[in-house]
Amino acid sequence: MKPVSIAEHADPRWAGLYRAAVAAVAAMLVIMVAQIVIFAAWPPPETVEGFFELFQRNPLLGLLSMDLLYILNNSVLMLIYLALYAALRKGAESASLAALVLGLVGVAAYFASNTGFEMLAISGQYAAAAGEAQRTALLGAGEALLAIYRGTAFDTYYVLNAAALLIFAVVMLRGRLFTRATGWWGLAAGVLMVIPSTAGALGMAFSLASLVPWAVFAVIAARQFRRFAAQA
Repeated sequence: MKPVSIAEHADPRWAGLYRAAVAAVAAMLVIMVAQIVIFAAWPPPETVEGFFELFQRNPLLGLLSMDLLYILNNSVLMLIYLALYAALRKGAESASLAALVLGLVGVAAYFASNTGFEMLAISGQYAAAAGEAQRTALLGAGEALLAIYRGTAFDTYYVLNAAALLIFAVVMLRGRLFTRATGWWGLAAGVLMVIPSTAGALGMAFSLASLVPWAVFAVIAARQFRRFAAQA
């Protein structure tokens, strides 16, 4: 791998992206804390009927219970991936590009997995249903939406993002642009993200444990992005 100095990143073409990534990290940390508080204060329902009732009582809380904030989180995550690629491409272009593509495809898979607004629409139909047969059909539709929400697309998002983070972390450890601590924190987060949060108690434990190294990794990387932008 070719060593790359910070001076080589003093390029005004990337300064805006680095600044956007710094803002994205700040937004992501706020979203992360808000999501934890919301889930702790208002645990999401376990059944379709529970979600329908929640959506009718409080539509916003229903959407938040189905990860509305993570839609925002993954939107800003794309900026972080792009900034990581811009920073690491000169030292390891093939690996950085592979990580970027895996990360972006993973984010796209997440958008496909989230069915919050569909559940909101179905819950309204369920509340207005005239007969038992119609309610039963709508409950089946709700079950299908929950299966998608917790299914293949979500697991794909999780595993692809873990792979992207692992590749970025390895590139950092092999290069000199980021500190070794950045790479190790990223590696720890990526390993903990290999098991999706949908994989029972073990998956949930790994998911919660990954939040700390991921947050530390993002903060350290943001400090480096700020240096790149300042030199540009």
